[in-house]
Amino acid sequence: MGARRSAASPPRWPRLWLLCLLLLGAAPGPRRGAAFYLPGLAPVNFCEEDKKSDECKSDIELFVNRLDSVESVLPYEYTAFDFCQASEGKRPSENLGQVLFGERIEPSPYKFTFNKKETCKLVCTKTYHTEKAEDKQKLEFLKKSMLLNYQHHWIVDNMPVTWCYDVEDGQKYCNPGFPIGCYITDKGRAKDACVINSDFHERDTFYIFNHVDIKIHYHVVESGSMGARLVAAKLEPRSFKHTNVDKPDCIKTPMDISNKASGEIKIAYTYSVSFKEDKEIRWASRWDYILESMPHTHIQWFSIMNSLVIVLFLSGMVAMIMLRTLHKDIARYNQMDSTEDAQEEFGWKLVHGDIFRPPRKGMLLSVFLGSGTQILIMTFVTLFFACLGFLSPANRGALMTCAVVLWVLLGTPAGYVAARFYKSFGGEKWKTNVLLTSFLCPGIVFADFFIMNLILWGEGSSAAIPFGTLVAILALWFCISVPLTFIGAYFGFKKNAIEHPVRTNQIPRQIPDQSFYTKPLPGIIMGGILPFGCIFIQLFFILNSIWSHQMYYMFGFLFLVFIILVITCSEATILLCYFHLCAEDYHWQWRSFLTSGFTAVYFLIYAIHYFFSKLQITGTASTILYFGYTMIMVLIFFLFTGTIGFFACFWFVTKIYSVVKVD
Repeated sequence: MGARRSAASPPRWPRLWLLCLLLLGAAPGPRRGAAFYLPGLAPVNFCEEDKKSDECKSDIELFVNRLDSVESVLPYEYTAFDFCQASEGKRPSENLGQVLFGERIEPSPYKFTFNKKETCKLVCTKTYHTEKAEDKQKLEFLKKSMLLNYQHHWIVDNMPVTWCYDVEDGQKYCNPGFPIGCYITDKGRAKDACVINSDFHERDTFYIFNHVDIKIHYHVVESGSMGARLVAAKLEPRSFKHTNVDKPDCIKTPMDISNKASGEIKIAYTYSVSFKEDKEIRWASRWDYILESMPHTHIQWFSIMNSLVIVLFLSGMVAMIMLRTLHKDIARYNQMDSTEDAQEEFGWKLVHGDIFRPPRKGMLLSVFLGSGTQILIMTFVTLFFACLGFLSPANRGALMTCAVVLWVLLGTPAGYVAARFYKSFGGEKWKTNVLLTSFLCPGIVFADFFIMNLILWGEGSSAAIPFGTLVAILALWFCISVPLTFIGAYFGFKKNAIEHPVRTNQIPRQIPDQSFYTKPLPGIIMGGILPFGCIFIQLFFILNSIWSHQMYYMFGFLFLVFIILVITCSEATILLCYFHLCAEDYHWQWRSFLTSGFTAVYFLIYAIHYFFSKLQITGTASTILYFGYTMIMVLIFFLFTGTIGFFACFWFVTKIYSVVKVD
């Protein structure tokens, strides 16, 4: 992978959700220095030790998050490694989103005082005796982590501590993480970060980054009396083999650990810290330097715009063809007054007596529609809040927490929609319907999630959900979501069945032989291409944020792509539905759901391609976890897109048969 590969491996799963609203910063207030801030975004002021007060701190705390790697899906807590541990300090409480994504933020032994420079300060010394089984195990775990390029993630004042280095074309990349160490193979090839230092040359040797040079940038508040605010924290990882571990000197010789080393090995962990005033960067825009350094940012803007232009053009073409053709059809049908003309009916008007005939497996379809509605509203509201900036990076895990809470609270629409459509399909087993709506799709997701969690437990990963959290999730599901689903279903069944504009004949009409293109399967396969075409570029960046630990922050574009996806799914399904009705095939209900739902199959194919072409994931457990979590995403996406297609087709069919005259 090399240091170049590290450029594509910033923090972690999609949790450092960087939102446009961070740029809100301080709004004008009634007095100088007064401002309005969203919860979790208020700045902290720092002063020198002799000037500290209740409003101005002098001690700067550094927190450590879990360590992860682009070569493994398994993150580990900081405490799982034999690093220096904090003797005291309060662990920050984690929200549901952080726990679900395996974030484990701990206090660290690295303590700074504002504007106080420290040079080569000892944190702790770790000693390993290779003949002792426990020490050998700790050392082997450290070596394995360096081999897989596991990265630290440190936090100062709610900001990631970044490692900035040059990449191709003279660009500087700021990685919100830095490696534990690196490895020189037995053939002398430098892996990962070992390429940054020519002193790392011993074969079959690990080099551990046991020293960090930290530079903290601050911006003095305009009023002067309020102290300063931190706007950046950057570090340079280094490797030093101190001649005297009790009095470290930070000389040039790197700390090497031979793969065949035996006897006593001592590793002294040290740090240096310096402070620099930055008059250019304000607190409100302190994340910008990380975002601007991200790879592919310019390509992303161009690609998204290109995708949107193509999709909008296709949508316009589809809409124009539909409106013109339909207008002519309706006008022609409504001019047929004589019996002779009526006998010459053709196309979609012929199936008016069968168009609202209940579909086979109506129970399952109504359950899918209920769950799909729940997911559709949840996605819309979550993305809308993300665009407004309420789910900030300072409030880690906010996006996931918001999505889960919304899903739980949206049980009522799910129950209502499932009940309404099940009743309109002529179903009478309302108890089975409401139970399936409450438990089928959520049960599949939870079962998959639980199996993945068992694997994480077995591997000792920090991403394993604690038993208490699992109980809390089940409580949310059973005690809030299920009762709300029952309430929605009660109102859905209480209302009269949906009135259709035309009556259904008692005897089903025979469907004529279909051409290859109007058969269900080719139509379904073709129907998913257009919606997938409008999202696959965004999909690349979303998958990068999940599996390659990239930051994802373009929620404005994502919301726009979401709207475009809804429009494209609707139009593609309506167009294919119209062709099938013209071919006198009136089985539109399942086909409309599956046509746009087939986009999820393309999603799965793309995820498989992404796994083999873009990721360096190794190990059976990591591979199973990747595909296990991917299947959850595919199911959610299937229900989401399928529901859009069904509702679009239902609206279209109801509309066209309500404006045509039927004897």
